[in-house]
Amino acid sequence: MRKLFLPLLLALFTAGAARAADHALVIQTDFGTKDGAVAAMKGVAVGVDPHLPIFDLSHENTPYDIWEAAYRLKQSAPFWPAGTVFISVVDPGVGTERASIVLQTKSGHYFVGPDNGTWTLVAEDLGIAAVRRIDENLNRRAGSEKSYTFHGRDIYAYTGARLASGTITFEQVGPLLAPKVVSLPYEKPALEKGVLRGTIPMVDFHYGNVWTNIPDTLFNELKPAFGDKFTVTIFHDGKEAYRGVLPYVRTFGDVKEGEPLLYLNSLLNVALALNMGSFSQKHGLSSGGGWTARIERAP
Repeated sequence: MRKLFLPLLLALFTAGAARAADHALVIQTDFGTKDGAVAAMKGVAVGVDPHLPIFDLSHENTPYDIWEAAYRLKQSAPFWPAGTVFISVVDPGVGTERASIVLQTKSGHYFVGPDNGTWTLVAEDLGIAAVRRIDENLNRRAGSEKSYTFHGRDIYAYTGARLASGTITFEQVGPLLAPKVVSLPYEKPALEKGVLRGTIPMVDFHYGNVWTNIPDTLFNELKPAFGDKFTVTIFHDGKEAYRGVLPYVRTFGDVKEGEPLLYLNSLLNVALALNMGSFSQKHGLSSGGGWTARIERAP
């Protein structure tokens, strides 16, 4: 009995080790979770490989907001190990001529979905290693050829799962394209004559904090100390939407409840907040390529 048991145990251990080598599949959509769309995508992925580890990034993205989807990927992708496959489906142009691609970054991550600007920020941050167009003759769910409006289920979940599970290699995704992706326009962070400029890429949904894309490395060129005050001006499509003077502090509790503050967020970018309140709601602010910020030392 022992002679039979040991080989069986070894075989099970080896199989388990092989399964552990599979890469994770991380899914983002603007579908919400009130209907079966996300579950259908996961069902397709499980159909490819029942052992595939599948995780949610977010399904509560603002409908049609490609910029928001791009930032969510920037915010989370670098913290996942190389080999992780991300599917992102915020696709107002579904069924049109926009390309369906897989982006391989220099960090070793893979991004599956429409080439509509979703990859703008991860391409910049992680670098483009290669881009392939999905060959739908090989990488499309069988029987879905007449479906034109659910590429998330029929193409992206299927292709992403096949890639993450090792069923196909990156080379088998489809033909190689030029190493570039569609990019959304936005103001890059810059410092000129003591004035910082940048974009507001995101507003924290739950707390209303306003995040800029100005990194701590650039902010530190102003040689800030905690307690220093800065004049912040926010523009929407070039028109002033807010102006105020805020103290630079370590964390929210360093000011009284309801008072504004300037701090470095979890991505080490300059951000604005109210302690125990919503800065964005109070001042009617939002995010995206049309929202920009200017920061300088208060006189």
